[in-house]
Amino acid sequence: MGRDLTGNPRVRIRDVRVLTSNWFVTRTTTFDVQHSDGSWSSEERETYDRGDGATILLYDVAARTVLLTRQFRLPAYVNGHPDGMLVETAAGLLDADDAETAVRRETEEELGHPVGEVTHLFDLWTSPGSVTERLHFFAAPYAHGDVVAGSRTGVRHEGEDIEVLELDVDDAVSRIGTGIVDAKTVLLLQWAVLSGPFAR
Repeated sequence: MGRDLTGNPRVRIRDVRVLTSNWFVTRTTTFDVQHSDGSWSSEERETYDRGDGATILLYDVAARTVLLTRQFRLPAYVNGHPDGMLVETAAGLLDADDAETAVRRETEEELGHPVGEVTHLFDLWTSPGSVTERLHFFAAPYAHGDVVAGSRTGVRHEGEDIEVLELDVDDAVSRIGTGIVDAKTVLLLQWAVLSGPFAR
């Protein structure tokens, strides 16, 4: 993967090697890159390929609430989060699905709630220095009272044990950087209050 790239004439892929494919795939790529002064250098970088993903913010404008999840995330725990329990928007990998199909599947699995019409907002690379994942962002309304806050969801055979959270949107925004430290969730909350359903 990557050997056939031709979109940038200042980058020449020389070699791609698979380092591991235990859970997802880590590759090391050797390439030549031409700098702005015309000189060339040889570089080597590792990429972590976990596939693309999709995430969604469910909101109720009248109740001024949003639906989020709380679940254990080992990488965050290993890297200093006190208990590894992150508050997040529902999300998951596309697998073989298109982005909208995947985000509908993940919403039902993680929030226990099917969604109607969804709005595609934007696509972003989450950590482009090393991770290939592009994340597709969506939003959709839900009806306050249709979801039981505190209920447990998730796909058990995948090890998921997810708590459903229903938060006041202003409370959620006030937690950014303290109780809410997941980037995709911060982006969607900021969208919601700056230009989305809760914009003034």
